[in-house]
Parts: sequence; structure tokens; C-alpha cells
Amino acid sequence: MKKRHLQSKLIIGLVMIGIVLMLAMSLAVTNMFRVQMEQQYSRTAFDNATIAAAIINGDTIKRYRETLQKDEYYEEIREKLESIRSTVGLKYLYVVIPEDVQFYIWDTGEEGDEGVCDLGDTDEFYGDGYEVMHSAFSPDAEETILITDNAVYGYLASAYVPILDSDGVPAALASVDISLDEINKQIDRFVLVAVLVTFAVLLLSSVGYYFYIRNILINPIRTLHDDTKKLVSDNMDTLDKFENHVHTGDELEELGTSFEFMTRELNDYIRNLASVTAEKERIGAELNVATQIQADMLPRIFPAFPERSEFDVYATMTPAKEVGGDFYDFFLVDDDHIALVMADVSGKGVPAALFMVIAKTLIKNHALAGESPSQILSNVNDQLCEGNEAELFVTVWLAIVQLSTGKGIAANAGHEHPALRRADGSYELVVYRHSPAVAAMEGMRFKEHEFELHPGDGLFVYTDGVTEATNSELKLFGTDNMLTALNREPMAAPNVLLKNVREGIDTFVGDMDQFDDITMLGFSYFGPKRKAPEELTLDAADENLDKVLGFINERLDKLGCDPKIRKHLDVSVEELFVNISHYAYKPDTGKATIRFEYNADSDTAFITLIDSGIPYDPLKKPDPDLTLSVEERPIGGLGIFMTKHYVDNIRYERDGGKNILTLEKKLKS
Repeated sequence: MKKRHLQSKLIIGLVMIGIVLMLAMSLAVTNMFRVQMEQQYSRTAFDNATIAAAIINGDTIKRYRETLQKDEYYEEIREKLESIRSTVGLKYLYVVIPEDVQFYIWDTGEEGDEGVCDLGDTDEFYGDGYEVMHSAFSPDAEETILITDNAVYGYLASAYVPILDSDGVPAALASVDISLDEINKQIDRFVLVAVLVTFAVLLLSSVGYYFYIRNILINPIRTLHDDTKKLVSDNMDTLDKFENHVHTGDELEELGTSFEFMTRELNDYIRNLASVTAEKERIGAELNVATQIQADMLPRIFPAFPERSEFDVYATMTPAKEVGGDFYDFFLVDDDHIALVMADVSGKGVPAALFMVIAKTLIKNHALAGESPSQILSNVNDQLCEGNEAELFVTVWLAIVQLSTGKGIAANAGHEHPALRRADGSYELVVYRHSPAVAAMEGMRFKEHEFELHPGDGLFVYTDGVTEATNSELKLFGTDNMLTALNREPMAAPNVLLKNVREGIDTFVGDMDQFDDITMLGFSYFGPKRKAPEELTLDAADENLDKVLGFINERLDKLGCDPKIRKHLDVSVEELFVNISHYAYKPDTGKATIRFEYNADSDTAFITLIDSGIPYDPLKKPDPDLTLSVEERPIGGLGIFMTKHYVDNIRYERDGGKNILTLEKKLKS
């Protein structure tokens, strides 16, 4: 877009102001002149109507009205009226009786003139004439003037004065029409002269004002503009050499002086900023390294123990700053025990992160030494209290679970209540009294309690960053929303479970910033160590369905599976394998893996179907409405619905670019 200079804008502004002033003045003068001229002409019309009414004997009107006969007196009056009309320059001078129409008695003018009437002629009223003339037809009527402008008679001022008889009763109206056309001509001449004079005055004033403004405003601003433009063109290398060249002795000179001061201050700021930026980049690089070190200290390779079939574990930590104070941990104490840790250090940033590193290391060292949760926390507490001048503390939930039995011992040092799901239920909070936080006071002892997990149970632990996530209305996410997110898919694998909770938090919080670390850990217990799985990998094609069912049934028969249960599993596997063959790789083809596992302690078979096709979770498909008839019910969804009812548990996860769907079923009813 082309830019206009300030000088051009000033000229355009002056021209616009001149035009507006001329228009406003012309309208105001025209209106005032018109009003005055109409009053003057109206006064003339009324005065002549009054004279005409005075020279006419009102007693003769009634006789002329009835007989329509002219006489010597009639002609005498007509000549007087004509003399008045022609001498004064009236348009019309006439005497009428206002009835339903105008009944003419006298009308001046030569015979044959347009609009001249004779005795007894009638004419319609025009404009507001009816009301005005009837109002004037009264002995004590006020002066009445009618202004009209029509195509027949032109622009007129009409005055009406009653002619009274000897009894003082109005007999007729002496009426005068005076032309106002001359007013328009006078106004046109006056406006032309006024516009020319105004234009000349405005032109001279504008030129003088323009040169005045140019000297006191435009030229100094142009000087400032040129100086700043040169400053920028020199890549701002001469900031400390900038000088003010505006010397007007007013605010513009102060502006130039302020700009000179600003450039010198800016020069100092840029020098300092370069130094600060370099230091900030160095600190940022070190923080990135610290973030990476902290992340590397937390287990983050999943599946964490692919060789173990007794459990599945998954955890995440999202710091509010580059580094945070939350941490989680899980590790095998021995071949039959796993330790689960969830902790939150008070404070944020680097101090909390350093404290977290120490606390995590101490907890793991004492756990690997074979201590119980209570002993671990007591010993770690005493060690952290030594030299804790920053007075930091850490809340800890710590549990050690025996994998062969599901029995565990937990200690809670001021941490959040865990959530537990039984195999056939939903997640609920496990509420009990806590011990104080670790490092709050030296010499403390921590309570511990026993619990037991059964095959299919799930455990979820977290930090307060989950429940205290805040939305724009300053409301907390809370445990109710957390449980709702968990129970969206309560039987899902831990990684899916944590993803659902995080989606729930993000939806609740919206655009609000995260102000606390968000750390979560999910643990699913499957029971004692199962027999190594057996697998069959083949093309995902309908013609291989018999091989899949044969692979499954061969193992079910060896385990003495109930025939009815075997039939239900055949229907379920067939439904899922056909779905893979038809849709997973469409329009291409790919492989499918069938995995069979058996847990003798619970007499449970685990059948897993794995493919590398497009992501698809059949469990999200809504169940069909069985209350509808077959014709009304939409096609599809019945097969997976039957599968859900034929097995004890079904779970889906997407891991490593693969769809993994696992069926669980006890082999004896």
C-alpha cells in the first residue's frame, strides 16, 4: 500500500476543512437569508391585503354574490385593486368568499391572463389554503400567511384579511399573492459571492497556515525521520553517536532530546542484552542437559520387563519447568519382588531436581538391600535430614509386591491416595492414614500396611500435579475427574490408562499453563508366572482361518477345555481374525500373529492377536441396540459384542506400531 507523506495529508486536510466550511456557511447563510426574505415579502403581502380590505364596502359583497351583476362601484373597486397590484408588483390581488371552493368577487389582472377569474367564478383551494383561508375568515383572526410552491402558480406568499360588513361580520377575504421567485435569484447571487469570498479567504489562510505548520512541525519531524532512518540503515552500529538536530524550542525539541537519550540507553541495553543472552543460552544448554539427565534417571523404556508375564507397568513424568521434583521408579528387588515408587519433592526447578536425585538413589539402594518399606523410608529420612539447609522434603508412596502371590507391603509418607481396581470392578481410591513426609524431621518412623493383588487387578499412583491441575475458572481437576478418566477404560493396559488420564487433564485445563509436575504410574497384575507363550504367524487371509482355529483348539484340547467355552473362544477368535484379514492392511496384505498363553494357577488362557495394520481399537465401537429389529438395527458391531460376553476380560493396546488385542478366559465353567 502506497504511503502518503505528512505534508500531503496536511494539504488534503486543509482542503477538506475548506470545503466543509464553505458548505456549512453556504447552507447557514442561505437558510437565514431565505427566512428573512420570506418574512419581508409576507409583510408586504399582508399590508396590501389590509389596504384592499379597508377600501371595500363589505355590505356590497352579499349583493354581488347573489346577483352576479356588476355596477359602477364594482368597476371602481376593481380599478383600485388593479392599481395596487401593478404599483406594488403583486402577483395576484383578489377578493373571494371561502366556501367549499373559492367564490370570486374581484380578481385583478387583464382578461385572458393566466389564473385571472371573473365575478362568480370558483376555484379549488391549493396547498393548505382551505384551512388557512377559513381560519382567516373571522373578524378577530390573526395575521395569516401561506407559503406555497407549486407548478401552476409558482413560489408564492399569500396573505388573507377579512372584509367586514357594517355589522362587523366577515363578508369576504382580501387576498394577496406575492411572488417569491426573486428570493431564489437573490439567494443564488448572494451564495455565489459568499462562496467566492470564502474560498479566497480560506485559500490565503490555508497557504499561510501550511507554511507555518511546515516550519514548526513538518520540517522538524522530517529531520527526526531522516536521522532515525540513517540510524537504522547503519545497522544500529552508531547508536552511541546519535545527535538531536531539532532545535525548535518546544515539545518537538524535547522529543528529539528524548530520542537521543533513548538511543544511548538502547545502545547500553543491547550491549547488556547480548551478554545476558549469551549467559542465558549457556544456562539453557545446561538445563537441557539436566533435563536429559533427569529423564535418563527415570525408567522410560517400555515394555520395561518384556520377559515377565506376571505384570505390566507403565509410567510418565511431565515437569512444569525444565527440571522437576517429581519422580517415579520401579525395579525388581529380586526375581520374585518388584518395588513401585511414586514421590514428589517440595519446590520446583533445579534444587528440587537435585533433591529428587538423592532421594531416588537412596530409596533404591535401601530397597535392594532387602529392607521393608517402613525401614527404607526411615533410613532415607535420616540421611536426607543431614545438611538439609534448604528444608526440602519429599512425599513418597512405596510398595514392594511379591509377584508369585500378589501380596504386598506399602508405606505412604504424606503422599496421594492410590487408586485400586479389582479384576471385575472399577478404580476406587484406597484411603488410609499417612505418615509424615520424608525429611520433615529426623528420627521418624513410618507406618506400613499389607495388601494383596489378584490376577486382573490394577493399581494407579500419581502426584498432586494430577488432582491439582487447574482450569481457567480456577477449579481443580480433583480425584472425581481422575477416577472418571481411569474408568473410561478400566481394563485397559497401563499405557492406555495413563493416556486417558492425561487427555482428561488436558481437556479440563484447556489453555491454562501447567504449574506443577504431572507424574503417573500404572501397574497391572496378571498372576504368577505363566508358561512361555506359543505363537503362530501367518498371512492375515480368510483361507488361514482354519489354521488359526486349529492352533488354538489343539492347545485347548490338551488343557481339557470345556466344550462350550471352546466354542465361545472359537467364535471370538474367528471374529477378530476375519476383521484383521479384511480391514487391517486394506488394500494391501500383511501378517498376523496368534499368541497362546496359559496360567495353571488360575486355569486361565490368554489368546492374543497381533497385527501391524492401521490403528484400530474394536472396544471403542458402541454396542448394538438389541431392542431394535434386525431390519432396523445398523449392520456391524454384533461380533465384537458377542466376543465381550464370551470371554472374562478383553483388552486392547497400540504398542510399537502394532494392534495388540488379548482375550482372557477360564477354561472350566
